[in-house]
Amino acid sequence: MDLHSAVSPVISSVNPNTPAQLFKSTGSATGTNGKQAPAYAPVANGDVQVQALSGRQLQHINNLGINGVLRKIYLHGDWQSTVRSALTGGDKFVFTSAGVTNGTWLVVQVLETWPDWCCVAVQLQVIP
Repeated sequence: MDLHSAVSPVISSVNPNTPAQLFKSTGSATGTNGKQAPAYAPVANGDVQVQALSGRQLQHINNLGINGVLRKIYLHGDWQSTVRSALTGGDKFVFTSAGVTNGTWLVVQVLETWPDWCCVAVQLQVIP
């Protein structure tokens, strides 16, 4: 049963969905200078539900040593943080609309995962 699709219209009437560009981690690529950099494949553009983390979730993430600007996102699909066995470094989202801090957000923790949807914690990335 896809509960995300059932409740999404009700939740988005209070907290509108945010358009985002979605990117899956493909591991890393070696540049011409010999340094490795994260590599991503664009998946699609889609709407995601962005919310604040609860106090308990913030405490859990803080205990993992993750800090910065954090949010949680509900969306369709299976999105991941770092998966060492797959040699991937975390999926990312790019927001360009009002209401959410624009920029690149990296998945740092999977909070919930279901067959059709998931909830992930994301961190705003500071890119020089």
